[in-house]
Amino acid sequence: MNNLNDEAIKAQYQVVIGLEIHIQLLTESKMFSSDRAEYGALPNTNLSPVTLACPGTLPRVNKKAFDYAIKLGLACGSTITDVNLFARKSYFYPDLPKGFQITQDTTPICRGGFVNIYSNEGVKKKIPLIRMHLEEDTGKSLHGIVEDITLLDYNRAGTPLLELVTAPALTTGEEAYQFLAEIRKLVRYLEICDGNMEEASLRCDANISVAPKESNRLGTRVEVKNMNSMRNVQLAIAYEIDRQIARLEAGEPVIAETRNFQAASGETVSLRAKESASEYRYFPEPDIPPIWVSQEWIARIRRTMPLLPSAYFKKFVGVYGLSDYTASVLTENKAFAILFDELCQHTTHYTAAANWLLGPVKGYLNELSLSLEDFPLTVDRFVALITLVESGMVSFSVAASQIFPLLLEQLDATPIALAEQLDLIQDSDEANLKALVEEVLAAYPDKVIAYKNGKSGLLAMFMGEIMKKSQGKANASLASKLLEEALR
Repeated sequence: MNNLNDEAIKAQYQVVIGLEIHIQLLTESKMFSSDRAEYGALPNTNLSPVTLACPGTLPRVNKKAFDYAIKLGLACGSTITDVNLFARKSYFYPDLPKGFQITQDTTPICRGGFVNIYSNEGVKKKIPLIRMHLEEDTGKSLHGIVEDITLLDYNRAGTPLLELVTAPALTTGEEAYQFLAEIRKLVRYLEICDGNMEEASLRCDANISVAPKESNRLGTRVEVKNMNSMRNVQLAIAYEIDRQIARLEAGEPVIAETRNFQAASGETVSLRAKESASEYRYFPEPDIPPIWVSQEWIARIRRTMPLLPSAYFKKFVGVYGLSDYTASVLTENKAFAILFDELCQHTTHYTAAANWLLGPVKGYLNELSLSLEDFPLTVDRFVALITLVESGMVSFSVAASQIFPLLLEQLDATPIALAEQLDLIQDSDEANLKALVEEVLAAYPDKVIAYKNGKSGLLAMFMGEIMKKSQGKANASLASKLLEEALR
């Protein structure tokens, strides 16, 4: 299909997408054993007879995993289940030592809830959630290290997972990307998962179906796995939508199957026929008693909840007057949101504080691959730097290029002391600046006439001469104002 006809044909179909997101919880131990849940350890070192399902061993539930699940449920407005049962899910894979997976089937820890996503144009869409349930992760099969041999690393086996299932309410790969971004932001704010898709601590499967718009039935559902970035989720969904529409247009059926996304080619390939729930043969886990989640337990978790991204966004826009875009960028990172909020308790120059954080500070951290926790500037010294610029004593460009780097090295220095030491204090004396303006205009009478005849670009030339005569010390904004007044 060529691109022009492509869009016309696509417009005749309805797309329905649901996501299954596996959130690896940041507990110190595994879901049903005391083995360490640690990423990057030497293969097969975080193991015990319990993880390996040796005869006679019994699972024991990780309470911290329940705490984390309740946190996310509260953040999403879900109903928390009071009586929680576990089940065995027959799941015969070589990297699953038990030969089955312990999971929640009939009693997910969280039911319902929603997550809001926003389009690039700022349009809000509420995505309903069906459930979140606790389970254990599998190990890892490693291919290609030894030729023709698959190696098994069971370190990840038993790591706590919280699986979040959305309603089939998404319609594009872009919406799926936005939803994943919101979930990643939430779990990082709650500090229950690091959200690193590249390390598989956040994984996503997408269920996609396509049907003609006039149809009153959903299309055949295809599941796509193996997407290790939000961008790949978006690309895989886009490819799969095109593939299914092409099959329907050619009069071929869409097969219910599980497909694998190949990042190198940008295509999905068939992996296996889609399993049905009956094939998993769920039955109650006999070794784990019901887990009762009391209202007191939920209330205790609620008291520990941090301010969420949506609350910070509302505060930054409504109280501090930031644009939606600036507030959105600041709330992407919890540490940035907290620092900005703290800065605003000590200065009313809110926009300036945001510009410093998203400009020089972010640039410094990115250049050295540091996190904000490694940033050496205290709030007091940071506020003093902002005040120095906003008072007109030093220009932003000079402060950012000369004072800011020295403050990061000289931890006892103050911004004003460095400005004086480097002779960077701007001349903001109005009488002095008026004299400079008059001197420059007197030196270029022909240019003044040309400016008044419409050559407005000469304003920059006049300013350049003023800055040259002041040896760069003139307060540029004040000098510019006085220059325009004189020319009028």
